[in-house]
Amino acid sequence: MSVFDALVGQDHAVDVLRRAASGSGMTHAWLFTGPPGSGRSNAARALAAALLCPEQGCGHCDLCHQVEIGSHPDLEVVRPEGLSYSVRQTRELVLRAAGAPTLGRWRVVLFEDADRSTEAAANALLKAIEEPPPRTVWLLCAPSPDDMVITIRSRCRVVTLRTPPADAIAAMLVARDGVAPEMAAFAARAAQGHIGRARRLALDEEARRRRAAVLDLPRTLTGVGECVAAAERLVKTAEEEAAAATTALNEVETAELRKVYGEGSTGKGLNRGLVRGGAGALKELEDRQKSRATRIKRDTLDAALLDLVAFYRDVLAVQFRAPVELTNEDRRDDLEDLARSSTPEATLRRVDAIMLCRERLAANVNPQIAVEAMTLALR
Repeated sequence: MSVFDALVGQDHAVDVLRRAASGSGMTHAWLFTGPPGSGRSNAARALAAALLCPEQGCGHCDLCHQVEIGSHPDLEVVRPEGLSYSVRQTRELVLRAAGAPTLGRWRVVLFEDADRSTEAAANALLKAIEEPPPRTVWLLCAPSPDDMVITIRSRCRVVTLRTPPADAIAAMLVARDGVAPEMAAFAARAAQGHIGRARRLALDEEARRRRAAVLDLPRTLTGVGECVAAAERLVKTAEEEAAAATTALNEVETAELRKVYGEGSTGKGLNRGLVRGGAGALKELEDRQKSRATRIKRDTLDAALLDLVAFYRDVLAVQFRAPVELTNEDRRDDLEDLARSSTPEATLRRVDAIMLCRERLAANVNPQIAVEAMTLALR
């Protein structure tokens, strides 16, 4: 067993990382790129474990376990929770990264979604990568090299991951999670190469229900009123999922911050801390929580839109009788009905409408308005 066993369908990348961990081609800055779900952060974490483990990532020692759960003292894991990562946060990160290793040879910073850094934050990060401490290694993750400023990417060794094949994901679900082969094959195909989503679809009935609701949308768009209602349902579902993902976490974070400033304690002057410095800290925390909820809502909507793109791609394949595997084979009847009742040109226009909606959401257009425009175009 090795920490690299978790990288599904990434043989070339695994070979590069193994050699780097053994000392061949090692460098102080890495950039892991690849489509969503390809395992960018998993690959970065595997390299971190290989660098911090005496046996180069054996996968079963205490140090490998500490890296896996994020508790290793020489590993700093950064996950931007909001829509962006600020220059203040980056400067604080750079200061923490400058410390000497505690247990081993390296101090490792794993920066997930590094493309969320603001321009000023990217400049601060660049200075740290240009002149790193001798034992600090930066592991940056982004969907594409072009998502990072050229000055940063030119100073990193780029590891490009590919979309894992469906059969490899299905085999992983069967072997690692005990999923039935038929369910594993469905989840791997429906997830379109996204490993995390495949696991959710295979193990979570609610995730399968949400996907089914999205794919039911095309046949409900029979009039203007139905289009508006469908858009409202889609946006509301995204809001509910964001609320479910953040409510409990928000409460814990707020309670911990209030405790830090002495709320509920006794003793002279303890509660004054919340009045003096805590109010500003609470406001900052609330802003971060709102930003996180907005990001989750946007990501949830985007995942639903990608499901719709895959649906219409399958319609197009049926219309042209293309000899390809359908992502939504489980909805063959719906695909054939829509293929018969429309033309390939109409299908392409619908795909364009969905992609335009994604662009508008990324540009902070009101979600309800953007999705309503899309559903009307799909009708």
